[in-house]
Amino acid sequence: MVNKVTTATIIGLNAYEVSVETDVQNGLPSFSVVGLPDTAITEARDRVRSAVKNSGFTFPNRRIVINLAPADLKKVGTSFDLAMAIGIVIEEGVLDDVKDYAFVGELSLNGDLRGVRGVLPIVIGLKNAGIKNVIVPVTNAEEASLIDGINVFGAQCLGDVVNHFIETPLKQYKSDINSYLTDINENFEYDFKDVKGQQKAKRALEIAAAGAHNLLMVGSPGSGKTLMAKCFASILPPLELSEALELTQIYSICGLLPENRPLMTKRPFRPVHHTASANGIIGGGSNPMPGEITLAHRGVLFLDEMVEFPRNVLEVLRQPLEDGQIVISRAKHSIKYPAKFMLLGAMNPCPCGFLGDKEKQCTCSEFMINRYQSRLSGPLLDRIDIRIDVPRLTANELLTIDEKAETSAEIRKRVIAARKIQYERYKNENILTNSELTSELVKKYCQIDEASKEIFKTAIVKYQLSGRRYDRILKLARTIADLENSEIIGQNHLMQALQYRLTNF
Repeated sequence: MVNKVTTATIIGLNAYEVSVETDVQNGLPSFSVVGLPDTAITEARDRVRSAVKNSGFTFPNRRIVINLAPADLKKVGTSFDLAMAIGIVIEEGVLDDVKDYAFVGELSLNGDLRGVRGVLPIVIGLKNAGIKNVIVPVTNAEEASLIDGINVFGAQCLGDVVNHFIETPLKQYKSDINSYLTDINENFEYDFKDVKGQQKAKRALEIAAAGAHNLLMVGSPGSGKTLMAKCFASILPPLELSEALELTQIYSICGLLPENRPLMTKRPFRPVHHTASANGIIGGGSNPMPGEITLAHRGVLFLDEMVEFPRNVLEVLRQPLEDGQIVISRAKHSIKYPAKFMLLGAMNPCPCGFLGDKEKQCTCSEFMINRYQSRLSGPLLDRIDIRIDVPRLTANELLTIDEKAETSAEIRKRVIAARKIQYERYKNENILTNSELTSELVKKYCQIDEASKEIFKTAIVKYQLSGRRYDRILKLARTIADLENSEIIGQNHLMQALQYRLTNF
């Protein structure tokens, strides 16, 4: 008689219910797994055989066939071990049918359960499929229990799972998700109080953080671009619950969740070296995994020395910057990953780095400068909301120690206040920040008066602004108004936004 045990597989960020069908028949001893398994699942035969025997149960000396249904769905990973072992134990008569239960976990040879990747999206998928209970390794139990509406049990080994149905119930886990979001260590390695001068750049970074806008810093070597980029993480607002859950799913699939922290509670800051490949940035592989833009979701992707990145790598950013997602297509399927990140770039103005420097003369020819700057295409620059010059610090600025310098904590308070205004304004629009406004929503929430329209008209004609740049300037002005707690976009807000958009870069 064939028995069925429930588990799940992950494709992209989504989990799909899988039935592990076990059939033990008379015949020459063999163990085969069918249903489009990958190598890790095929190798599970030896793990399951040893785990069952070393847990004190009889392993059938007959022909065993395990089918992972639906058979046309690709199965990847080691999380199927426990379900296959339970199927065999049921066939040996140790357990009856285990309805309303799902099983997730990798088995060691002695029967212990090891943690697996992607438990959070798996539990979400099982809950949506109507499963009431799930048994996972103890190391994954806190993560799995973040989801309401499904009972989560943590087990140390295969024997504990079997005993759960016979005599000793497993411990049920339940996490208070809000406690993780409120208990956050606010200490950051870098603080804006340590950045000398550069008030204009600090203001631009504050605006970028408040509205989740893309920003490019251009300046001489040693002017503080990289330091300010590192400080940027310290003024980002805390994650909303929906953002934290979405980000946790991504990091769970990649196996990057912090130890003893089952929920992502801080916005990611992903610095990428210019040797990174296009696939490393956007994701890929035969079983497509998230790339850096997805790992930076709801956070920051930092490209230092931006023009040193290969042109093809920079150009792949254009579509996710516009759409907030990346679609990775393969012959058999396409996978969609979220990619709503802030792009933070830093670069020198020319090959030698001293174009426009007041202290050191540039040695580059006009041809070299044009070729260097042209590495950033017009369409990519069009998607960057703020472009700021970061000049070399003067001798007085370097020598002055400002005890009253504004800290990151003080800036962060203003950023959080502006974000709260946006969350409340867009609670029925399915977006969180000004940068996510569509053209239709720009018309609704970014209206300007007649005097501002005249100023804008002059700028459109003089600088030949595209439709995209027009919308982005209005979104930027909306953020500046929010920082000043203004319900309307005034002329001063629009003028500031134009100043940040209409630079040489």
